[in-house]
Amino acid sequence: MAERNHTTVTEFIFVGFTDHPDLQIPLFMLFLVMYVVSLLGNLGMIALIMVETRLHTPMYFFLSQMSIVDIGYSTAIAPRLLKTFVEETRTIPLTECAAQLFFVCFFVTSECCLLALIAYDRFKAICNPLLYRAIMSKRHCVLFVAGTYVCGSVNSIVQTLFIFSLSFCSSNVVNHFFCDVPPMLKLSCSDTHVTDLVLFTFSTVIVTTTFLGVLISYMCILVAILRIRSAKGRRKTFSTCASHLTVVTMFYGTLICIYLRPSSSYLMDRDKVTSVFYALVIPMLNPLIYSLRNKEVNDAFKRMIYRKNFSW
Repeated sequence: MAERNHTTVTEFIFVGFTDHPDLQIPLFMLFLVMYVVSLLGNLGMIALIMVETRLHTPMYFFLSQMSIVDIGYSTAIAPRLLKTFVEETRTIPLTECAAQLFFVCFFVTSECCLLALIAYDRFKAICNPLLYRAIMSKRHCVLFVAGTYVCGSVNSIVQTLFIFSLSFCSSNVVNHFFCDVPPMLKLSCSDTHVTDLVLFTFSTVIVTTTFLGVLISYMCILVAILRIRSAKGRRKTFSTCASHLTVVTMFYGTLICIYLRPSSSYLMDRDKVTSVFYALVIPMLNPLIYSLRNKEVNDAFKRMIYRKNFSW
C-alpha cells in the first residue's frame, strides 16, 4: 500500500513562508529586492575579478567561485519562494522538487568547501609566504575548486537519492517554501531512522571537516599575527582575514542551526526564517562584506570606474 501511494505522488504543495494575507506583498517586495541585490552584487564581483588583473590571485579566484555558488543556491530557492507569494496553488512537480533539493545541497556543500579553501589560502599566504606561489599555483587552485564541486555532487546525490527513496503517502503538503531535507523527512510516512542517520552523518562530516579546516587555519594565522611586533603590521595582516571570518560565522552558524540536529527537533517556522537568511541574506551580504572591508577590491572598483569615465 505504501509503495502504491508513493508511486502516485507526482507533486508537492508548499505551505509557503506565511499565510498572513497582509504580509504577502511586503514580503514579496522585500525578498525580490534582496534577490536582485544578491544577483547584481555577485555578478559585479565576478566581473570585477575577471577584468581587474591585480585581482588574478588564488584568493580572488576562490571568491569568484563563491560568488557563482551564491548565485546558484539563491537562484535555486528564491524564484520558488517568490512564487509562493503570488500563486494560490503553490505546487511543484516531484521531479522539479528533487532537482531543487539536489542543487541546494550541491551549492551549499560547495560553499562550505570554498570557505575552507579561502582559509587555507590565507594560512599559506601569511604563514608560508615563500612557498605560497608554488603551493597555490593556478593548476592547484583549479584542482582544489574541482574537488569542492565533486564533494558537492557526491553529497547532493546521496541526499537526493535517500530522500526520494522514501514513501510520501499521508500528505504531499510541504511545510516550507522549497524542497529541503528537514521538511521532506517530516513529510514521509516511511521509517526514516536509517535515512536520518545517513544524511545527518554526511552533513556532520562535511560541516565539521570544513569548519575544522577553517578553525585550524585561523589558529595558525593568529599565532603568526601575534609574532608580528608592530601593532600596525598585526592590524594589516588581520584585516585581510576579517571579512572572511565574518562570512564564515554567518554561514556556519546558519547551517548548524538547520542541519546538525536530529529530525525530531526541527521547528519549521523557525527554520523558514533561518533558511531565508542563508538563501537570500548571506548571498546578498557576501559581496558587500568582501568589497567594503577589502582595500584591494575597493581600489580595483575605483580603477574600473575611472577607466570607464575616462573612456567617455
